[in-house]
Amino acid sequence: MDPFTLALSAQRELLTATTEPLSKFSVAPERADQMASVDVGQTPSEVVYTENKLELLHYEPRTETQSDVPILVVYALINKPFILDLQPDRSVIRRLLEAGHDVYLIDWNEPSRLDSVLTLDDYVNRYIANCVDEVCERSGQESINLLGYCMGGTMATMYTAINPDSVNALGLMAAGLCFDNTGGVLEQWGDEEYYDPSDVTEAYGNVPAEMLDVGFALMDPVSNFVSKYLRLYDNIENEDFVENFARMERWLSEGIDVPGTTYVQFLEDIYQDNKLYENELVIGDEAVDLAEIDMPVLQIIGKYDHLVPASASTPFNDVVASEDVSVIESPTGHIGLSVSGSAHEAVWPDVSQWFHDRSDPEPTDETEETTTETPDRDDAAISIDVEAAGEHDEETDAEETADESNELQSIEGIGGTYASRLQDAGIETIADLKATDVETAAEAAQVSASRIERWLDTID
Repeated sequence: MDPFTLALSAQRELLTATTEPLSKFSVAPERADQMASVDVGQTPSEVVYTENKLELLHYEPRTETQSDVPILVVYALINKPFILDLQPDRSVIRRLLEAGHDVYLIDWNEPSRLDSVLTLDDYVNRYIANCVDEVCERSGQESINLLGYCMGGTMATMYTAINPDSVNALGLMAAGLCFDNTGGVLEQWGDEEYYDPSDVTEAYGNVPAEMLDVGFALMDPVSNFVSKYLRLYDNIENEDFVENFARMERWLSEGIDVPGTTYVQFLEDIYQDNKLYENELVIGDEAVDLAEIDMPVLQIIGKYDHLVPASASTPFNDVVASEDVSVIESPTGHIGLSVSGSAHEAVWPDVSQWFHDRSDPEPTDETEETTTETPDRDDAAISIDVEAAGEHDEETDAEETADESNELQSIEGIGGTYASRLQDAGIETIADLKATDVETAAEAAQVSASRIERWLDTID
């Protein structure tokens, strides 16, 4: 290249480098106003139950028909839940509604200083329990589906183990369940050798959201303090990019304080002592028995989740009693499960279908209406009538067995599967169940002895 052309090229590059920032700066005030007024959580809902700061939201349906079994979303105590309804095209709530689900969500809201004494017993055995009861009553269902996110998934697991008869299926989204050198960053926070969580609560009462926000951001400081702002600068003229960026920044900046006592319990019992995974956790006076989790379980995990890696979630599948355990993995991080385009394209349709498959089973041949033609009677039909008589006797026996099954199923918490298991062991009526040793009945039904005792309590 000759010197003259080279000089012109250098001058053009310099001019471009100078004018581009000026062009970006000219739209910056407009983008700043746009970022300040961005909307989040736009899916219509109504508050159907309140207790203390808690609000139970019920979302308006988006399909003509809905599943009979609703989904209750149990959110974490950290940050606001609109990350699950960030924008219309990146909304977990909308994906579930559009798939025909009836959706509720627990919004914990900001705790006060007085709430610093709230415990896991309050959150699991009172707040979540009361919300489940409310959803069951409104839907007319004896059991509902739970979908817990992060810390909310851990608490949903606790509730399910204590109240298995109230949970039809359990979905766990990036839930911390196992902390035994699993590699998660949060596990390092919970290391009692380096950190005593009570030091924070003694100083502040509740754990300040600002402390948690900075702590999470420092886990990836380059991305959280440098790279994302460079991307914003590069895309400052892109209106959609700026709106999306603003929604995420709003969620990150609107943190929620965590009640002090619950924070200490969670770090000490779950992170430091791994009591949930080891089946040693007690909340209030209730043992969290993983043998009670025998309903379908779905784990939704992020392949690049550095907060709650897969190794802190999936080992849990091997210690619960359920024989129906599924895993859906997304090539995203902890937050990406909620807002990434790939998750909304590939993950949430599968999650929606998983809940449908376990809530709205296809009718079986036994329940379908059938019609048969009656042949004209002649001499050759005598043998057919004899065979039909034998079939009638078998049908009568089957009806009597069904009646016995229905008698057992009249007990709250016993469905067709448990009734069948009990009958196979010779426990065919309520009287038989009362007369059977609790341990024997538990082995027959493949449940814990405590659940048999609860069944018996409902008929005494």
